[in-house]
Amino acid sequence: MFDLGGVIITLDQSQAIRRFEELGIKDAAQRLDPYVQSGIFGDLEHGLITAETFRRELSVLAGREVTIAECEYAWQGYAKEVPQRNLDMLLRLRSEGFRLLLLSNTNPFMMAWVESDRFTGGHPISYYMDACYLSYQMRLMKPSQDIFREVLHREATFASEVLFVDDGPRNVAVASQMGMQTLCPKNGEDWTAALLERIGLANNDKDNA
Repeated sequence: MFDLGGVIITLDQSQAIRRFEELGIKDAAQRLDPYVQSGIFGDLEHGLITAETFRRELSVLAGREVTIAECEYAWQGYAKEVPQRNLDMLLRLRSEGFRLLLLSNTNPFMMAWVESDRFTGGHPISYYMDACYLSYQMRLMKPSQDIFREVLHREATFASEVLFVDDGPRNVAVASQMGMQTLCPKNGEDWTAALLERIGLANNDKDNA
């Protein structure tokens, strides 16, 4: 089970801040967080408000009418790059028979890109995943245990059968307390070798070298 931002996508919070500032949100640096959003940003990712309500409320903060396209532009500023090695690893894991899940605190503006063929290589994220669990759709957010319980319930699996990869220490701590195996790479770090080691496939690479 993989996080999106910071694991599959390398994040650039400073770029997102600059883009929201361009829209007129002068205190964007105080409003945005790399892991858990607050205010209308958190309400959006929690599924408590719609994309249109967020657009209207952001317009009030900006002091001018902000468009849906501008909201997408600002939110997608978080995306610095999508390393090809990560995508290659996801495809390899599926070919090895693993079921892959995405679990992300995210929002419809970010997913408008992630779930399109503009994401990377002409494929949306769902091309690489067996299922995507998104905070704004579930109305639950990490690091709450509730979102993990809901995923385990929908997947009809046990925590001990899950390896959770997330760059958020709080998220990983909760998952670990619930009995999941965890991996906590830093944002943008190459986690592929550590993951292979954890699931016992590293020796296969050495044997084939």
